[in-house]
Amino acid sequence: MRAAGIDRFGGDVRPLDFDAPASPGPDEVVVAVRAAGVGNWDDIARTGGWDLGSQPPMALGVEAAGFVAEVGGTVRDFAVGDRVAVHSAPLRAQGAWAERFLAGAAEVAALPDEVDFATAAAFAVPSLTADQALRDAVELEDGQTLLVHGAGGVTGRLLVALGAHYGALVIATGSPSGAEALTAAGAAQVLSYSDSSWPETARELGIDCAVNAVPGQAALALTTVRDGGHLATITSDPPAPARGIRPTEVYVAPDGPRLAALLRLLAAGTLPLDVGARFSLPDAAEALAQVRRGTHGSAVVLTFG
Repeated sequence: MRAAGIDRFGGDVRPLDFDAPASPGPDEVVVAVRAAGVGNWDDIARTGGWDLGSQPPMALGVEAAGFVAEVGGTVRDFAVGDRVAVHSAPLRAQGAWAERFLAGAAEVAALPDEVDFATAAAFAVPSLTADQALRDAVELEDGQTLLVHGAGGVTGRLLVALGAHYGALVIATGSPSGAEALTAAGAAQVLSYSDSSWPETARELGIDCAVNAVPGQAALALTTVRDGGHLATITSDPPAPARGIRPTEVYVAPDGPRLAALLRLLAAGTLPLDVGARFSLPDAAEALAQVRRGTHGSAVVLTFG
């Protein structure tokens, strides 16, 4: 099967060819991939910084959308031909940048007809990350004031929209040019991160909990949270506990039922995600290079003919 990935950790992404996954185990599903997401986490996996449980040569990618091609003997929720989306890690075979992707049935979600494959493929990791940060890490409650620091990216906008959906008053930091999009996503107020006084302004607003999405700035986000509040960071740099706040570092975990619920919100227009660049599988290296250069809040995907 056609794929894209690496021959060695730290190497360049290139086209590869592998055997298709063997028959799925009793609780597994094989997805015929129609689109796969590309994110900064894939570059971390490329360099060996995220152990996906596989060794090069290997296809990269941990999120995909497509049709169910095969199901294991105990799988009851999916049948061949179903439209699905999935985030799976550690990998059970090759990554999602391949024509077939093997995953546990519990990691797979039904894909509503209203959502196209490219959007669904780019949605799985950031939406699960956002939801796990809000519901599990900071334990967001209705009526609380939530700060999303670095809300201009794909995950940041989803944090804003989900926070508002869960009943929080959302304060977002972003660029002035992105303020309109963040307001549309559900932010009650957008603070410009280029204004050095934004942390003071945030403190005056009474921040109950915060999610940091800016590398190297989790400690700064912590200063805005009230004593005894909550802070989560998705950037692998949690600061030390302070003032009764125990920061939580969020690592995305596969969760099919949760992803299915989030996809329903996406289909209903409650959650935003824009696909900004689509690349064919042989151009996976350029897709990842686009992610490194910056995507200005839109997603990058690989599409399969």
